[in-house]
Amino acid sequence: MTTARTLVALATYNEVENLPELTDAILRELPAADLLVVDDNSPDGSGRWCDERAASEPQLRCLHRAGKMGLGSATREAIRYAIARDYDVIVTMDADWSHDPAHLPELVAATARADVVIGSRYVDGGAIAGWPWHRRLLSRTLNRLSHTMLRLPVHDASGAFRAYRVSKLRELELTDIRAGGYAYLEEILWHLARAGANFAEVPITFCERRAGRSKANLREVAGKIFTVLRLASRR
Repeated sequence: MTTARTLVALATYNEVENLPELTDAILRELPAADLLVVDDNSPDGSGRWCDERAASEPQLRCLHRAGKMGLGSATREAIRYAIARDYDVIVTMDADWSHDPAHLPELVAATARADVVIGSRYVDGGAIAGWPWHRRLLSRTLNRLSHTMLRLPVHDASGAFRAYRVSKLRELELTDIRAGGYAYLEEILWHLARAGANFAEVPITFCERRAGRSKANLREVAGKIFTVLRLASRR
């Protein structure tokens, strides 16, 4: 699978300060991969920058959406794009440098043994840099909740740095994944587990964003808790 046809997907909303260098880094680490930006009509011109760069970069594409529709919705669009174009692997990652592109080759290579590979903060060798204690506690608590109530066989169910085999994603009914925001991270793992997917985790160091503002808020936390309870009731 090291020669797998790979798509890296970024969901963006006001990430123009991060996109230029991040794009260069991704294509440097995976020179044969394609890069898809799903932009939610960013007021800062992220989508416009992407179109301008794509004019001279054939590996880059941008999907423009009418407004801010959420990370989960954007990721489903990227998955549909990957399925329709017969990619072997799709990698999702944050567009704010929280995820180091240097880990990309390892994540893609690990799809040779797993349907889903998670860049994990919570396995041996994983770490978080730049977070205050209360944010670490909240993240740990949400992950324990997901592990206990949904029986997800992973340590880090809420991280977005992942590589998926597209062949396994084809088995899902994407319309069944209802969460539009960050809660999709747990929900898609739940559906994949029910579809018999096997999982692997590789350690990463998660870093605070370089520029711009975080999209995480209390509404997203509440959405995660609601989604976990909703899925747990279906077990």
